Amino acid sequence: MSLKEQIDLTKLPKHIAIIMDGNGRWARQQGRNRIFGHTNGVKCVKTTSEACTELGVRYLTLYAFSTENWYRPAAEVSGLMLLLLKTIKAELKTLLKNDIRLRVIGDMSVLPKGVVKELNEAVANTANNKRMDLILALSYSGKQEITNAVKKIVAQVKEGKVEEKDINEDLITNNLYTAGIPDPELLIRTSGEQRVSNFLLWQLAYAEYYFTDVFWPDFKQEELYKAIVEYQNRERRFGKTSEQLVTK
Repeated sequence: MSLKEQIDLTKLPKHIAIIMDGNGRWARQQGRNRIFGHTNGVKCVKTTSEACTELGVRYLTLYAFSTENWYRPAAEVSGLMLLLLKTIKAELKTLLKNDIRLRVIGDMSVLPKGVVKELNEAVANTANNKRMDLILALSYSGKQEITNAVKKIVAQVKEGKVEEKDINEDLITNNLYTAGIPDPELLIRTSGEQRVSNFLLWQLAYAEYYFTDVFWPDFKQEELYKAIVEYQNRERRFGKTSEQLVTK
């Protein structure tokens, strides 16, 4: 039985988040520059997105560029932004064809104007698509996201729209970038690193973590299936004991 056949489609994670790591190291193994790795990584974004859509995953969030990534060499950052611009233009037809809605989380104010323009147009053009939401985390920081949510809530309290007694987990959740999007149930990180790197710090509280040594440009459909099968073989207790879980 193939890995895909082992997947129980009735128990799919509704939301998968992926830290796409290892492009640079993969490129070095090929004797090429880091942008070569990022370019090949884009191909895996397409195949992974299409595989998730085919299976029936409802939300896919990809950690594309963190706030810390701005500190990388200027040539690499510039190359990444150009690659992002080209990819958005090239893949819009694919998003529309596959009924995928594009969404963006992060601080878009610091992205190049051309990138922001293309992103906004792609977001608007795919707004009515319903099969899957593809969420790109760009210039994203989990700590910054939570900080911004706190500031928004403080402002609401000052304006009299919210009282202190109303501040709870739901209120915080609804003031995050991901408001209206269910928390990820499965986090995948490639390249062998075993940390979340400031990604979705609030939202990953009860996600299952899956770490693989495979570099992102080598993350093919079979690797995705392997992660989902592993997820489905885990017992998700949410603080309860095994005996308390209701078996359906």
